[in-house]
Amino acid sequence: MIVAFSVAPSGGDAVESDGGMSEAVAAAVRVVRASGLPYETSSMFTSIEGEWDEVMAVVKAATDEVAARAPRVSLVLKADIRPGFTGQLTAKVDRVDEILR
Repeated sequence: MIVAFSVAPSGGDAVESDGGMSEAVAAAVRVVRASGLPYETSSMFTSIEGEWDEVMAVVKAATDEVAARAPRVSLVLKADIRPGFTGQLTAKVDRVDEILR
C-alpha cells in the first residue's frame, strides 16, 4: 500500500512564521525517514509504502510529532491499497515516464 499524507500544525506559535511550520513538518518527516520504509517527500505530501499497520503507525507517529508542537493538527491522507504489489512508489512513475519517452 502507498499512503500519501500531509500533516501540518494549525494555530499557536507553530504557524506564526514559515520557520515554525517548517520545523514541525521536519519533525514529521524525520519520523518517516527513521521508519526504514520507502518514501518520497515533495512540497505538498510525503508518500510512504508498506503494509497497512506499519504505514499507519508511521503516519500516527508523524502526526503525534506535529501535535507536540501545535494546539491543532491538519492531516490529509490518500491511500492506494493494492495487496500483493510492492515497489510501486517508483514503478508507477516509471510506467508513465516510459510512455512519455
